[in-house]
Amino acid sequence: MAIEGPLRELGLHDVFQLLDLSRKTGVLRISSQLRSNDGTVYFDRGAVVYAEIRSNPQRLGEVLLRAGKVTESDLEQARVQQEKDGRRRRFGRVLVDMGAITERELERQVEFHIEETVFELMSWREGLFSFAEGSLEGLPSDVAMRIPVEKLLMEGARRIDEWSRIETHLPHLGVVPSLAPPTGAADGMSHLHLLPEEWLVLAQVDGTRDVRRLASSLARPEFEVAKTLFGLVTTGVITLADPAPAALARASSSGDDIGALIAAAEARLATGDVEPAREAAQAAAGLRPHDARVHLLLGRTHLAQGHWSEAVDECRRALRLDPKLAEAHRWFGYALAGTGLYREARESWDVWSTLADGGADPAVHDTVTAARAAAATLERQLEALRG
Repeated sequence: MAIEGPLRELGLHDVFQLLDLSRKTGVLRISSQLRSNDGTVYFDRGAVVYAEIRSNPQRLGEVLLRAGKVTESDLEQARVQQEKDGRRRRFGRVLVDMGAITERELERQVEFHIEETVFELMSWREGLFSFAEGSLEGLPSDVAMRIPVEKLLMEGARRIDEWSRIETHLPHLGVVPSLAPPTGAADGMSHLHLLPEEWLVLAQVDGTRDVRRLASSLARPEFEVAKTLFGLVTTGVITLADPAPAALARASSSGDDIGALIAAAEARLATGDVEPAREAAQAAAGLRPHDARVHLLLGRTHLAQGHWSEAVDECRRALRLDPKLAEAHRWFGYALAGTGLYREARESWDVWSTLADGGADPAVHDTVTAARAAAATLERQLEALRG
């Protein structure tokens, strides 16, 4: 059984429910071009048994150390012992046999790590997913774990409710936190009482990185970092700035700064604010109607809204203006696939691959490869139906 498609059409909540109800065993892969990231979830008869994200491939030792359940000395001793044993035992089993951690605590920490990874993936609203049914040989897990999908979906729903509260201060992950200016009290910071997790996040706030980049640098789930920042905002420790309106303001003051308008539209697209992105792109098109980059950007905003035909038209305009614009071929492929023109989509991606000539980001290349394979599968299935 192969299940695949874009997240905009079928969210991960629905995919998880489908795999749960059908009691499937196999591997679900999710790729996000926006995040240049991908994740993997392993299912055994409908239950989640393991999950990982490429940007945060934390090993078991790192998870336990971060949770304060073991020490660096424990980990080093376990590594030495595992080497002596010829790696016949899993790392977690070595720690349990040493007495560094109980088996129950090990299970709890592994389960928590899997759940946090799944919740992170569930927050992705764009990208592609594919499920390959089959055995789970070589499953990278130290503990046999079975987490019911129903439990994950219930907690996911709770987090969605909590996100709605967080979004009153953090409207999207593209906002940039900065330290709040001094209030005048000389000893204000000396009376600041923060939790260890809050200090950890605060230490990374530099006024240039947005929430998503902070989460990546901390190797923490975006939800966890956003929740911590929400607390720091409400207590007045930090302030938040949205870079997209600033770029738009610069563009308005200059009158013809196409670069600033494009940057503003890009920033809005990156945070999922499609309508402001489209407005910025249209403003750029009004100033420079024969710029291929502008029409490509308009095409991408149509794609984000699921307006496939309009996206095809804008990407085609971009390619007429600049046939060698590699990114236009890539996005044109997505637009064509959205209208059911799978063969043409694959041809467009082939041109993109030639023009990129190995210079593309590996994550982008993997995403296009997955999309191309999906398009080929759908094309074959349709041809078989036409008989």
